[in-house]
Amino acid sequence: MGRKSALATWLHQLEPADVEKILLRRPDAAESQPHSLRRLADELSVVSSVRKAVDALDQGCLDVLNAALHLGEGMSARALARSLRVSPEDPDLGRALDRLREAALLWPIGEGCLRTIGGLRAMDAPPARITPPPPAPCRASGASVEDSATAPASSTVDGVTRLVELCDAQSIAVRRYGGGIGIRELRRMAAELRTDERHVRLWVELAVHAELLAVEELDRRALMHGGETPQHLLPSTTSDAWRASPPARRLVDLVRAWPRMNWSPATAKPRSALADQVSDLGAAIRSGVLARFAAEPAGFVLDTAGVVAELAWRLPAVHTELMTAAAVREAEALGLVSLGCLTELGRALVADDGVEEAAERLVPPPTGVARLQADLTAVVSGLPTAELSALLDAVADSDERDTASVWRFSATSVRRALDAGRTAEELLAELAAVAENELPQPLTYLVNDVARRHGQVTVTTVACCVRTEDSALLQEIAAHRGLTPLGLVVLGPGVLASLKPAEETLDLLRDNGYAPIVADISGAPVIGRVEPRRIVPNRPKPAPARHHWRTPLTPEDMARLAADLVRREQPEPEPVTRMAESPRISTARLLRDQSLFLPDAEVILLAEALVTRTSVEIDVASGPRKTAQHVITPVEHAAGNLTATTDGGPREFLISHIRSVRAVG
Repeated sequence: MGRKSALATWLHQLEPADVEKILLRRPDAAESQPHSLRRLADELSVVSSVRKAVDALDQGCLDVLNAALHLGEGMSARALARSLRVSPEDPDLGRALDRLREAALLWPIGEGCLRTIGGLRAMDAPPARITPPPPAPCRASGASVEDSATAPASSTVDGVTRLVELCDAQSIAVRRYGGGIGIRELRRMAAELRTDERHVRLWVELAVHAELLAVEELDRRALMHGGETPQHLLPSTTSDAWRASPPARRLVDLVRAWPRMNWSPATAKPRSALADQVSDLGAAIRSGVLARFAAEPAGFVLDTAGVVAELAWRLPAVHTELMTAAAVREAEALGLVSLGCLTELGRALVADDGVEEAAERLVPPPTGVARLQADLTAVVSGLPTAELSALLDAVADSDERDTASVWRFSATSVRRALDAGRTAEELLAELAAVAENELPQPLTYLVNDVARRHGQVTVTTVACCVRTEDSALLQEIAAHRGLTPLGLVVLGPGVLASLKPAEETLDLLRDNGYAPIVADISGAPVIGRVEPRRIVPNRPKPAPARHHWRTPLTPEDMARLAADLVRREQPEPEPVTRMAESPRISTARLLRDQSLFLPDAEVILLAEALVTRTSVEIDVASGPRKTAQHVITPVEHAAGNLTATTDGGPREFLISHIRSVRAVG
């Protein structure tokens, strides 16, 4: 007997409640509304449906199924228990067998034997035992976790903001044909942003999925001609408005994008960013993490390691310990999870209600003050305003340990601020204006000491240089009256210094009849920078999925379908032989249908007379409000007419004209 026939035979032995359990475990098999148990067996045996059912099993069920596949068809339940080193009455084995039967992946045949569904292959090595479920995560009633979630959420918002600004200022290369951003480019970006590669990967994928960054489309004409047209990561048309919005609003866009990201969570193992995904595994991992934490009441803290182990055992086809732990870290970085508990923002995101309000309570508005400390650091509580961030970036370096809130002063950073044109007095005044307290003495000493030594060696600023190998042409340009605004000065053979920027120098030279080009320090031509580009966001490619054109069945629909399938397979009951109706009853029924005035008793009396050929007295309508009496002996009844014998001979009467019937005498 084939596997499908064996499955169909087993389905015929089940009660409606058992078939309903199978349909609930395998809803894809019920979508086509199978008309028979044989057709249901065909749907349950489809390879894609079987694979989906296996992916929904926990690790213990997978161990039992794999052991059964190694034993082959017709294995006994005792042999299966023996191969797993448990007794046949082991509760873990019984639970797994029940679950496999409900999924129609394994069913009993004969006395104590089992059979598996087709389309499955055993793993290389049979399992030595049934993997027990891990201990439940430790629960504890904890205090509010909102304060601890503010810093990482603010850091992520600041990091994505700085990433968008970096993509606006620099060219970020993206490998063609879905290769994404390579590891080397990610490390270069991490150095620019003063963070690690894993954070940059998360920020890039968040920004792309939130439609803040987009990969430019390939130039098809250049590709047709064999050109190596590069792709770049550019800010989208929505990025400027996003950067100008408050931090809480920016955080809302990021947390809404995170559960839908198809890319796998960023683990310690290096990988490219934005590489094409062939499944929605990343979204399933992130959604599973949120759902598990949301299952606990608010205020209860879970052991994060226990949550990871539980998810990896419960759904090993989706969750691995590395990926799931990485997803938990991502949730913590966004302020959705903190200290093993779902935050108010996380619960609002799961419920899809009040996300904006929760984000406003979690992330404070940007602040314009900093706490300047004696260890030459500046600490900002929350996110700094653009002005405060610009000042601290100019005079200090972001601390790599916490890029969102700590800056560190050094002689190099202070000298950088002085090089930009500030004096020591101006710099100290600007810092005092944003300081929560008085300027610490070490910072004042540092600024004054660097300023004292600053400028001992001077460098003359030249806006640009004009070069030519024609000495006569050089002298002509230097003496040209129309070029006086440039303040041209001869620096050396073939070189003139201009006080105006290159753009103004080019325009004035061209206005006076010359044809200059822009060149770099080596003399090679340079293409000038164009206006910042903004492109329409391109959403990541969704994972291939089965299209559902039918409305999903409800549990009530499943119960009705199971009952119908079982009922259709039951033999039809023997038809009940109806007793022959007596002539009197059939005659009375016909007379009743044709008479409009006779009561039931008189109808029965007339029917008795017709069957027994006895005489009765009737009143028959003979005109308006007139009746005539007749004593008749009914002989025949057909087509609404009653044929009878009277004293005057045979005669026909319309049943509808008879008004009353009486016994004679």
